[in-house]
Amino acid sequence: MRILLTGVSGQVGGALRAPLTALGEVVPADRTNMDLSKPELISSALDAVRPDLIVNPAAYTAVDRAEQEAEMAYRVNAEAPRALAEWAARHKIPLIHFSTDYVFDGSGDQPWREDDPTGPLSIYGASKLAGEVAVKGAGGDHLIIRTAWVFAAQGRNFLTTIARLARERSELRVVVDEIGAPTSAEIIARGVIAMLSSENGKVHDIPGRFGSVGGLVHLCASGTASWFDFARAIVDGLRGHEEKLAVRQVTAIKSSDYPTRVKRPKNSRLDMSRLRLALRIETPDWQEGVEQEIHKFCMLAKRE
Repeated sequence: MRILLTGVSGQVGGALRAPLTALGEVVPADRTNMDLSKPELISSALDAVRPDLIVNPAAYTAVDRAEQEAEMAYRVNAEAPRALAEWAARHKIPLIHFSTDYVFDGSGDQPWREDDPTGPLSIYGASKLAGEVAVKGAGGDHLIIRTAWVFAAQGRNFLTTIARLARERSELRVVVDEIGAPTSAEIIARGVIAMLSSENGKVHDIPGRFGSVGGLVHLCASGTASWFDFARAIVDGLRGHEEKLAVRQVTAIKSSDYPTRVKRPKNSRLDMSRLRLALRIETPDWQEGVEQEIHKFCMLAKRE
């Protein structure tokens, strides 16, 4: 099986690249062979590759900057997925596309179910929702995976940012009233491989599995935390690896004390009943992912 994988330099794409090779030949897509900011060129790029499966974790993820770059956000997050999905539908090729908790308005305190009403608060969220609509509207075999609070040992994300600041500052002030499930890219990658594979490790009935969840499923780590909880776990983990830190205190603050250009969802909990019941996939607790990625982070730091 030939698998086209976008976003290979990103967190989820990077985590997926190696495990997907157990299922087939992975063809990495980047700006040199498929620029998602130019959706009009995607069809011809796909004609050249002729994949048997498309996996699309690539996205425009600069949440604040998207307010000023709405056209670019929609090109990458909506028009590019549309082009991928329409090509996939024409050629009867299954497509996995990633989305986000930002399609919801973050109200309440109950985990969001897949069929709950959406209501994005930002250009980023609206562009990702438009991508979902485009993928579904193409009419092919597809699976949209919503996830949230993604991090990894490398790249620009909450873990690496907190690790840097913990070395520079004596106090970290972190929001406590936004709740979600910190989810490592590794946990997401393991979940995707489980969706595609049978117990013997071979490729499963992909269209059938996608259809069993109606083409949409939530995938996050188990458990919940605030950004404050997440930051404290990172600092504790770094200390456990005897990293030299300047930070002495992690202080909880309200989101109103840390104004940003874009309003973030306060409730990013995602219900994963469909993942467990239909696909029989369980995800580990978020702390496990943090521990694993901190270990990788510290090993990488020692090599530098």
